[in-house]
Amino acid sequence: MKQNSANPMIAAAVVGASVLALASAVQSAEPVRGSSAKSVQIRAGGLPLVRKVDERFQSYQIGFSHLTGGDTWKAYDALPKGEVAKDVSAVREPRAPTDLTNPRLRTLTAGLAPFYLRYSGTTANNVYFHDSDTPPPATAPDGYKVVLTRERWKEAVEFAKAVDTKIVTSFTISEGVRDGSHAWTPKMATPWVAYTRSIGGEIYAAELFNEPNAPEPPHMPKGFSAAEFARDFATFRASMAEVAPDVKLAGPGNATLGIAGVQAIMGTTPEQYAAATPRPKFDIVSYHFYPTLAQRCAPADSPQGISVDKALTEEFLARPDKQFLEIKALRDRYAPGAPIWLTETGGAACGGLQWQPTFLDTFRYVDAHARLAKQGLDAIFTHALISGSNGVIDEKTFEPNASYWAALLWRRLMGTQVLDAGPIQPELHIYAHCQRGVAGGVTLLAINLEKTPAEVRFSGPADLYALTSTELQSRTVLLNGRPLALGPGDTLPAISPTQVKGNRLSLAPTSVNFITLPKAKNPNCSA
Repeated sequence: MKQNSANPMIAAAVVGASVLALASAVQSAEPVRGSSAKSVQIRAGGLPLVRKVDERFQSYQIGFSHLTGGDTWKAYDALPKGEVAKDVSAVREPRAPTDLTNPRLRTLTAGLAPFYLRYSGTTANNVYFHDSDTPPPATAPDGYKVVLTRERWKEAVEFAKAVDTKIVTSFTISEGVRDGSHAWTPKMATPWVAYTRSIGGEIYAAELFNEPNAPEPPHMPKGFSAAEFARDFATFRASMAEVAPDVKLAGPGNATLGIAGVQAIMGTTPEQYAAATPRPKFDIVSYHFYPTLAQRCAPADSPQGISVDKALTEEFLARPDKQFLEIKALRDRYAPGAPIWLTETGGAACGGLQWQPTFLDTFRYVDAHARLAKQGLDAIFTHALISGSNGVIDEKTFEPNASYWAALLWRRLMGTQVLDAGPIQPELHIYAHCQRGVAGGVTLLAINLEKTPAEVRFSGPADLYALTSTELQSRTVLLNGRPLALGPGDTLPAISPTQVKGNRLSLAPTSVNFITLPKAKNPNCSA
């Protein structure tokens, strides 16, 4: 189809006007007079609109072994200090099914809702769904590894409903569902979806399986090809059209890493899957990304790992950008207009960084959300909602880990309209969204990575929600100087701001700050 080309003079005028509007709204970081601290002036009322994200942009995964039992990554205190495993089995341990009826877990989860809840992970690839109310088999049949009962899936569906989330999942792809030519069949998916509907549940979206480029031999053959994926995805789409035509199908769902030189070991690329024949039709383009490997699988000071002293560096925080831009280009070529979902991410592959439950990881958490929202991501699924070292909620105590509090503030204060607060400045990252629920209001996310104060200047009344900690590797987070903790009966604490006096705000060293400007009168921000 022939497309009309834009008039270059008009295009130049539009671009020029946009640049001028942005320049008038944002001034570059500059030292505070008489100080080396950085200062940024924001004219919030004039910040241009960049785009709009999904209402459930901030989303989460619960690993499938929480439903079925299975194995998980060992806690760091159970590992020999400083020792990196030579075999993955050495850093895995059994996990019992999780009690999803726990009141504390439900309170904390509901505080982050609404969001998409992904039940998936490696375990999901090998599930035997026992579609009966009779006692399940003691062990999984040949071709499967774990058993999912109706009772456990019903509990998962009821949990999702109770906390206002929409279910995203993936299906079994192991030997048990493959025919004589090793093609995928909906042997497990069809009864699983039918049972979900019979109990009043809904699966909003689904991937065919978890990470097609990283299957587990012998449950999947080593070197599973793009052509085989395309063949199986076509069968998947046809079967879902019959049993659940409203379910949105996502893919390819590749595992990717932000480490140089690893492509050779990552198998088939997202591009190869998307371009295969028959051409897969993705309603949602999905991928997984981890910026590094955890200390269980790579020494912290190795090129594949990350050390504490580099956790707040610009290089580490920017690692999500390259992979997202590649996926965005892929989407534009093969599924124009489709949403892009990062359906699994976190601090590191191999179960999360040793410091991930602490305040130090809060900076990566909020920065990744903000930078990707601005660039074009539609939903980001943190792995995990509940887990050991990589959950926003601890799986053993159901206590909030440090990043939970930033997630709670994001949910309450950051609206779906993304504004342009200017380019990222070294050591002082400032992002802007419309303030949630306040017409004309703007919320600034100001991340001070420096060990010295920084300054933000603005006009009009402002409220500050400053997150700090006495130690970066502490799980205790302070809100405006006061520790955040659950109250009596596991109630969420009052989240109250400090009113800013004047039009200058000093940001504490190494702090994450949400600044609301309810009287900004930004015309892009309707309630």
